[in-house]
Amino acid sequence: MTTLSDFKKFTTNLKKQDHLMPVLFIGHGSPMNGIEHNQFSENWANLAKEIPLPTAILVVSAHWLSRGTKITAMDFPQTIHDFGGFPQELFDVQYPAPGNPQLAQETASIIKSTNVELNHDWGLDHGAWTVIRNMYPDAKVPVLQLSIDYTKGPQFHYELAKELSLLRNKGVLIMGSGNMVHNLRMVSFDKIDTEFGFDWAIEMNEVFKKNIISRNHQALINYENLGTAAKLAVPTPDHYYPLLYSLGLQGKDEEAYIFNDKLMAGSLTMTSLVINAG
Repeated sequence: MTTLSDFKKFTTNLKKQDHLMPVLFIGHGSPMNGIEHNQFSENWANLAKEIPLPTAILVVSAHWLSRGTKITAMDFPQTIHDFGGFPQELFDVQYPAPGNPQLAQETASIIKSTNVELNHDWGLDHGAWTVIRNMYPDAKVPVLQLSIDYTKGPQFHYELAKELSLLRNKGVLIMGSGNMVHNLRMVSFDKIDTEFGFDWAIEMNEVFKKNIISRNHQALINYENLGTAAKLAVPTPDHYYPLLYSLGLQGKDEEAYIFNDKLMAGSLTMTSLVINAG
């Protein structure tokens, strides 16, 4: 299994070369990761030091579901606190990264499979800002979000992602943000901060990783056929679809490097990917 330490070796000279920007899938987990210094937030920060500085970041977050596909197109997206029951310190966080309306228009124009609506009402939800503020705390890199059309199935999202590949040539860092295994109804609250996983969660984390490393994307698109454990791991597709966006962008000569490979609270995984050609 390839780890983040392997990726660091792999990217030693990356900043000196003319490469496509990497693609990320981030298991973002609890919103508290946005303000806590832990192994996950530290790895996000370290990752930012290992890849080229992006010209912009495009995030597909589990927390923006819409009818139809939308993209944020405002100059300064608001910081959305789309959660409850957390300390006031978390609600006080503002991440004042700029947007990029021109890039939003360009992104909408390169997507041919569906009409993309320019949106001026959303912003950056916690699937985006809790990760990015650890990677780029100065908030100078423009950030856009692309919504997930909840009326469409997994193949649609995987194919749509392929249309975004031109952005990688322009220095845009594309990030899917969700969790491969995400069943909040089965969270073990007495183990909320521990690396504990139910048997079915451990099983599916391994199945997902095996298919990622072997590039068996069709099995991951058809995840509902992977048995009972898959139904428990992905009871709803919102946190899973961002993974398909990241995989849809993987080139034929690119490898996926796994990091933050941890189970939490029984029914969640933080497992994350970096995809790059080297």
